[in-house]
Amino acid sequence: MKTSTTTTTLLAIATSYLFLLITPTPKSTYHSLFISDSLSDNASISNHLKTLTRRPHFAGSEANAEAASYVVSVFTSSNIPSHMASYEVVLTYPLSRSLVLTNPPPQPPTTFTLRQETYEGDPYADVAQEAAPTFHAYAKSGTVAAPVCYVNYGRVEDYLTLKEKNGVNVSGTIVLARYGKIYRGDIVKNAYEEGAVGVVIYSDRKDYGGGGGGGGGEVKWFPDERWLPPSGVQVGTVYGGLGDPTTPGWASSGGDCERLSKEEVEKRGEVPLIPSLPVSAADGEKIVLSLGGPVAEDEWQGSKDAPHYRLGPGPGILNLSYMGKDVLATIQNVIGAIEGAEEPDRFVILGNHRDAWTFGAVDPNSGTAALLEVAQRLGKLLKKGWRPRRTILLCNWDAEEYGLIGSTEWVEENREILASRAVAYLNADCAVGGPGFNVRATPQLDELIKKATQEVKDPDNSSQSIYESWTSSGSSPLFGRLGGGGSDYASFLQHVGIPAADIAFGGDIAGYPVYHSLYDDFVWMEKFGDPMFQRHVAAASVWGLVALWLADEEFLPFDYLSYAKELQLSMEILEDEISNEDINLSPMLKSIKELEKAAIKINEQRKEIEVSKSWITWKKDHLKVRELNDRLMMAERAFTDRDGLFGMSWYKHLIYGPSKHNDYGSQSFPGIDDAVKMAKNTHTAESWHLVQHEVWRVSRVIKHASLVLVGQLT
Repeated sequence: MKTSTTTTTLLAIATSYLFLLITPTPKSTYHSLFISDSLSDNASISNHLKTLTRRPHFAGSEANAEAASYVVSVFTSSNIPSHMASYEVVLTYPLSRSLVLTNPPPQPPTTFTLRQETYEGDPYADVAQEAAPTFHAYAKSGTVAAPVCYVNYGRVEDYLTLKEKNGVNVSGTIVLARYGKIYRGDIVKNAYEEGAVGVVIYSDRKDYGGGGGGGGGEVKWFPDERWLPPSGVQVGTVYGGLGDPTTPGWASSGGDCERLSKEEVEKRGEVPLIPSLPVSAADGEKIVLSLGGPVAEDEWQGSKDAPHYRLGPGPGILNLSYMGKDVLATIQNVIGAIEGAEEPDRFVILGNHRDAWTFGAVDPNSGTAALLEVAQRLGKLLKKGWRPRRTILLCNWDAEEYGLIGSTEWVEENREILASRAVAYLNADCAVGGPGFNVRATPQLDELIKKATQEVKDPDNSSQSIYESWTSSGSSPLFGRLGGGGSDYASFLQHVGIPAADIAFGGDIAGYPVYHSLYDDFVWMEKFGDPMFQRHVAAASVWGLVALWLADEEFLPFDYLSYAKELQLSMEILEDEISNEDINLSPMLKSIKELEKAAIKINEQRKEIEVSKSWITWKKDHLKVRELNDRLMMAERAFTDRDGLFGMSWYKHLIYGPSKHNDYGSQSFPGIDDAVKMAKNTHTAESWHLVQHEVWRVSRVIKHASLVLVGQLT
């Protein structure tokens, strides 16, 4: 009896010891370690950013290829296997540019230099000439001479104001617009549709030069303050599509792939048909002050100390000339992969682009530096024995600035695999541009992101979490949505239907006025964007923690109740907008209620599986978990429609997509929104019938999402 007891005791001890040996470290322990001070390194992030931004590195340049090699080297040193996915794409570069203002005699003509100036003591003066010249990518080549009209921000409503309130017709003129409010490509597109023959876009001091405040005193600019210097110019693309313009809908996976001709590209309507140039605040102000005609209304005026703006046209004549060349260039996406131990065929994707018009300290390499920090922390977790449940992909895109080309080509090439295997896409572009947490996401990720911000310290006040500072900032709503096409999430969400998020610190152009200019460099970041690089650390922590939870949690942490609530709010806004019209929204209301019921049901099913799980039923439970996760993963796909948005068929998502007249504009129900705008302009029964049709289309995709969540055939 004594021997038996001893044996039993020894067996129990041995079993306990064996259990300790084979029981893995809980994933939550690794997650806590990921955001701990012991793994984060602001000095390392600072070094990454300094290395990435030592030279301008636009797409297709040698410097950008060197930056790609640097990203590969960091991934490799972190034990993350990586490769380059290369594409042959058509990029444009300027051959010649000129802009001359001919004033009425006896005033002499003004020839603009179209050059951004370095400053005394500029540490990057010796490489500044390597930056992209001040031009618009994919601008139409041509020479035009015409009187100038000032059109404020160049929005549709600005042209209505010109015509209806001031009797000004811009047909046959060159329009002068200021940057802001809408995408620059839409400024050019709107001008063309109004009959203009050319476009000049400038950065007004009111918006970018510190002239918008009410305080007195002399305004200073970079390097003394964060503001854009008078010679600063916002470079950028004016292409209206995504991906290589010559391979719409398919990948540019080689120099011999099928391509559209230049004429065919122009017929698609996504590249401008009139020439344009970007200019500085100083040059733009000279042009606007040469104008006669009616005085512009108050909200169209410039900074406090600026003379009155007039609308024109003329009396001076502006001669605008731009000649560009198309080049078949090689771009390189860097793809790093940490293979999942249990579900290697499920992908959690983190992405950021690398190419920049100039030095790119904020846009995009604050995000690249954060991506490399995430990679290094994950590498340290790998050394400690962690393996993700699902595969984590770390992607560094190329040629984003030209039109999200690198990410779009990759998505188009891998569309079917991504559609069946991608869990979520998490983006960081301008990851750090100033203080204040900023996030846009599809609604099923809201609660997960809130939870992550509760775990990470506020970089500007360590006594509280990011969540506490974020929710006390007064910003409402907390979450933006991803309707605009402004960064690399677009192909994943709006084309394929993959849940997505885009995170940043800062996000207000007033906080980052050197956007796309020569002055977006390491000095600006070190002085104004993030002097201690703690915001970069925090961005990497939130970004990586959300990815870890998506990769490691047994059940995907999606909350479709949040989605249903957000759709309800968006529908109420739409209801107010069309309250005087005979449009029936009840199909949408019914579909949203069905989505809410489906979300509640799948949450209950998740709890049932958790309660009933045991070692005996492990295999059966494993299949149940997998099947339920597949429903959660695929529900977002159901919000897409194969016909896409009207007139923009590449965009398949009917809940979140761009507006026809503003690619940056984040719209809920973009098809309905564009149809309503058209109906209000045309006032025809046919146009309001189209609005009703779009309502039915949206109600159908919401119902499809409900069916996917429920997981049963009708």
